[in-house]
Amino acid sequence: MRRFFSTFVVFGLLLFGLVPAYANEARAPLAAGSAAGKVLGVVRARGQAAPPADIGIAAVNNLVYHGGPVMHTNKTFTIYWVPSGFSVSSCYQSIINGFFQNVAADSGKTSNVYFSTTQYSDNQNGNILYSSQFGGAFLDTNPFPASGCTDRVSQTSVCLTDAQLQTEISRVVTARGWPRGPTNMFFMFTAKNVGSCFDSADCAFSQFCAYHSDFGSGANLTIYANQPYADTVTSACDAGQRPNGDDADATINVTSHEHAEAITDYNGDAWFDRTGEENGDKCAWTFGTPLGSTSSGQYNQAIGTGKYYLQREWSNRIRGCVLTGT
Repeated sequence: MRRFFSTFVVFGLLLFGLVPAYANEARAPLAAGSAAGKVLGVVRARGQAAPPADIGIAAVNNLVYHGGPVMHTNKTFTIYWVPSGFSVSSCYQSIINGFFQNVAADSGKTSNVYFSTTQYSDNQNGNILYSSQFGGAFLDTNPFPASGCTDRVSQTSVCLTDAQLQTEISRVVTARGWPRGPTNMFFMFTAKNVGSCFDSADCAFSQFCAYHSDFGSGANLTIYANQPYADTVTSACDAGQRPNGDDADATINVTSHEHAEAITDYNGDAWFDRTGEENGDKCAWTFGTPLGSTSSGQYNQAIGTGKYYLQREWSNRIRGCVLTGT
């Protein structure tokens, strides 16, 4: 009866135009086993994003548990794929690594957006703990393979498929001896002017800014996020604030989106709402009230010793987007 009523409400709101029919595009999952694999938590480029989640059905549309596992604790690893002839900003790696170190240093605190993930649980080990560690970083100078896709922006000179990204992530993880499994996550940061597509229609900067996925199983499960260089196309993937005065600020925002979503739904069968959106999707490109400003931009998060401008995350407890653990 409850399922029927929920469906009826959604249909009615769609019929009368109160919720856009394309709202379910934010998550944009592909079927497992498809050519591009299982792609989750797509951060839609700003021109492709659905309206903020604070309107319409979102007020009654909480995340629903679908029986799958969550990441009770997490350890993060960063890979920067920057071959000869390509580049990132001078402080890109240190600022992003520092972000993950600060998230880890503040483990357990309610003062930042990551604590919002602790309200979600699974049927195996109970609630998520805000217990994060930073496992290490690697500068990958292995040459890019021949482009396996064709993207839609003129700024890029290479286009990588999801399969090509998975191959390189796996190669680096094996070479570094990093642990896989359901408590470890690997963030693949590609160089500036490098594109990627997860199918023939969905490509970086024209359709998305980042996504998360996984491959393998058991001890070989590899949870990862594809993190293109956000300021390759600033109008698509930059929130417009640079508290650290670097291109890294834009990438960190969409990185936090993928991190929080993998914690709550890394396999695509745990927490998402009835339109298919995960906790980050529902609040994408909404930032709340800033805490203050640095000499180079506003910030809304003070995490560890760092200041960041991050999107909000969905809280079932308040049925809305939050910046702290409240």
